[in-house]
Amino acid sequence: MTGSAAAAELSREPFEATGAGAAIERWRLRSGSCEATLLSLGATLHTLTAPDRFGTPGQVLLSTDELGSIRGPARHYGTTVGRYANRIAGSRITLDGEEHPLAPTGGGVTLHGGPDGFANRMWQGEEAEGGVRFHLHSPDGDQGFPGALDVWVTYRLAGPELTIDYRAVTTRPTVVNLTNHAYFNLAGEGSGDVLGHLLTLDADHYTPVDERQIPLGPYEPVAGTPFDFTTARPIGKSIHDEHPQLNGGYDHNWVLRPRPVDGTPARAAFLEDPGSGRTLEVLTTEPGIQVYTANGFHGAVTGAAGVPYGPFSGVALETQHHPDSPHRPEYPSTELRPGQEFRSTTVLRFGACA
Repeated sequence: MTGSAAAAELSREPFEATGAGAAIERWRLRSGSCEATLLSLGATLHTLTAPDRFGTPGQVLLSTDELGSIRGPARHYGTTVGRYANRIAGSRITLDGEEHPLAPTGGGVTLHGGPDGFANRMWQGEEAEGGVRFHLHSPDGDQGFPGALDVWVTYRLAGPELTIDYRAVTTRPTVVNLTNHAYFNLAGEGSGDVLGHLLTLDADHYTPVDERQIPLGPYEPVAGTPFDFTTARPIGKSIHDEHPQLNGGYDHNWVLRPRPVDGTPARAAFLEDPGSGRTLEVLTTEPGIQVYTANGFHGAVTGAAGVPYGPFSGVALETQHHPDSPHRPEYPSTELRPGQEFRSTTVLRFGACA
């Protein structure tokens, strides 16, 4: 798919003509009938347009152009999340016997890298082959994390395929877990909820959590539970079932089947909207995927279509390492040391059913 697609057309402009938005760069990638826009604030995947079964383009990400919302209740929409995506219990980590207190975000955890995580930062963008590369320098001690970290996130669009490559290096032992926090609605932004979307996850286990959304420990099988998406089923089919792990919707990490040892991205999820015919295949090198069905949305953000986003208005498919891995030696490690290089790739591949 990627090899035969034409190189993406690339343009750059200020997000807004004046004011605070003028300092934010908006990059636009177009390849065939697909288009992505990216913001330097948060290295954000801001919009993503793909055709339906009739060839009609539609914008399929929850998104707003209102800068106050982007810096407020929509601050994680499509952003690059780090230094550590998801949750770390107790807002502290220990590396080589040294304890490092982290900036807390409340509830006894540090979420998405702290209150001033990577989603809030201005990244430096530059043209890369087929796309845009963003760079961020995170100093030693940033949000409590040890080591000066340099991070690069590269977006490449080739036809219906958007590839996100992550790379990072550190000056001291640290932990790194990066993801993109886009919310998808394949029927189109502002078109209603995603409960009728069909979801398949290439995962036979998930990580049950406590009241802080911290994993309890061992993986649990999905078979016979509302967490079984090993075959396609509507997101809303069991979302309101009586189950101790369901509290208004899904916000859980699924343990993906083993990834190829050569680092090739393998399928993690497949999402389909029966109405529009749009499909999304998610491939990744990561061992887990966090599925969040926007349970906590209550109209605080109004999207481009003028519709406030309520519960289930989109679904996040966050490819990443498992939550609280620094405290779980049995989970895949998130440690990064000097001389090593963090690498991760996720591919979003769009299609349409006839």
